Amino acid sequence: MSSGEIIILSGDLQSGKTSLCQELVQKAKEQGIQLAGLISPGVFHEGEKKGIDVINLNNWERQRLAVLREKDLTGLETQRWAFYPEIVHWCNQALLNAVPCDLLVVDELGPLEFNRGEGWIAALAAVDSGNYQSALVVIRPSLLEMAGQRWKISRVFDLNDPSYKTLTGEDIYSRLHIQKIKKP
Repeated sequence: MSSGEIIILSGDLQSGKTSLCQELVQKAKEQGIQLAGLISPGVFHEGEKKGIDVINLNNWERQRLAVLREKDLTGLETQRWAFYPEIVHWCNQALLNAVPCDLLVVDELGPLEFNRGEGWIAALAAVDSGNYQSALVVIRPSLLEMAGQRWKISRVFDLNDPSYKTLTGEDIYSRLHIQKIKKP
């Protein structure tokens, strides 16, 4: 495969990034597109986000990735979340096998990867490889400049922009340059 396009989905906390990824993945799956990567849906209890799961798009296996940080629990924390190192390792293993593919989805890369060189390091390598037709990478607004320095980004969907208020996963899918490759 030649170097694929990189689409960034960005927005503040609770702006709907993962929901859009899930819609996009569903549309791509219906179209028979070869998917790979990870999506990270929140785990809610009584309307409050208490954890983060991760779904491996290669086999649809789901694991608990992180819980709200109460203290230094795992050695791999952000201000808000404590990540399970064994699940981060599991994610990196999945990402090592993610490319080549038609659509690579990485939900999300954040301060662990860009600022600390921890977390889903294999996702950075997978995106760097260009070995996909399209990659959709979720990144917080504060990290967009760093992502732009690392990659040639084709398009940014910033959910903080009011013009994207009604954006759907199908809208994003229709803007990707993916051609279903017929396999013999």
